[in-house]
Amino acid sequence: MAKLLQVEHLKKYFPTSRGVVHAVDDVSFSIEEGETMGLVGESGCGKSTLGRTCIHLLESTGGTIRFQGNDVTHLSKKALAEYRNCVQIIFQDPFSSLNPRMTIRDTVTEPLKLSGRFRGEELNRESERLMDLVGIEKRFYNSYPHELDGGRRQRAGVARAISLKPKFIVCDEPVSALDVSIQAQILNLLMDLQDEFKLTYLFVTHDLSVVRHISNKICVMYLGQMVETASTDALFARPYHPYTKALLSAIPTVDIHNQQQRILLKGEITSPINPHPGCRFAQRCPYATAECTQSDLPLVEVEPGHFVACSRIRQINKDL
Repeated sequence: MAKLLQVEHLKKYFPTSRGVVHAVDDVSFSIEEGETMGLVGESGCGKSTLGRTCIHLLESTGGTIRFQGNDVTHLSKKALAEYRNCVQIIFQDPFSSLNPRMTIRDTVTEPLKLSGRFRGEELNRESERLMDLVGIEKRFYNSYPHELDGGRRQRAGVARAISLKPKFIVCDEPVSALDVSIQAQILNLLMDLQDEFKLTYLFVTHDLSVVRHISNKICVMYLGQMVETASTDALFARPYHPYTKALLSAIPTVDIHNQQQRILLKGEITSPINPHPGCRFAQRCPYATAECTQSDLPLVEVEPGHFVACSRIRQINKDL
């Protein structure tokens, strides 16, 4: 499959009164057409910032973004409007992301109207087709967001995101604010739409059970940097980075015969403000050495398609 999105050495910094926050720091990855890349990590690690920078809701500080082989890092106003027809986002909170003064019909119709592709009765037919496609019943077409439950509000957000037939969608924790039963419905809807329209997803989440269900490959972030990336099966079967292992150990299980030993992380979290060179996880890592704090660690391929940024793993590979 062809690569749809390629990100190389992407950086996004935020200046503050105390210094510069390195929200995304030298991140590289690629997503192939039709696949879902999961992006996981604890709150504040830069997952949402990375996704929003890729689609120009935030402008990058450095690095390169390529979409379908074209450099889209810096775009003119006209080129940006064209790019946004191809990329969309589904936000985490379906209540705050919808205009409370607009009905669900108006919310779905607005991007169609602004695009200029539809007019008159054709506009109404297309909006109704989209609402029906995502499972919103006709009796809710003229309802306002506060009159709907979270699942139907998120369905409206999904309908709005796919209205202009994008190729790439950033799913920014789209099910974390929903009940578990509703989460499954929205995840299945996203996968059905992906199959039908050949969509490509960047799925941002902190829930490893969710990302395992929907993703082809997974990238693990820690304080603005990628620490491990692999196919979903490989990451869950053979995690290498100590942080990844700690995340996986926290997944709840109902199997009383195979209880996983929880890895409790100790030490202070490194500040993202003007961080020193080296592994950001070093202060919490039980295997950290002086080499870990000397310089930033690149992602190294430890097996086909499996990359890890860890000096300990690199040394083990050398010894082998």
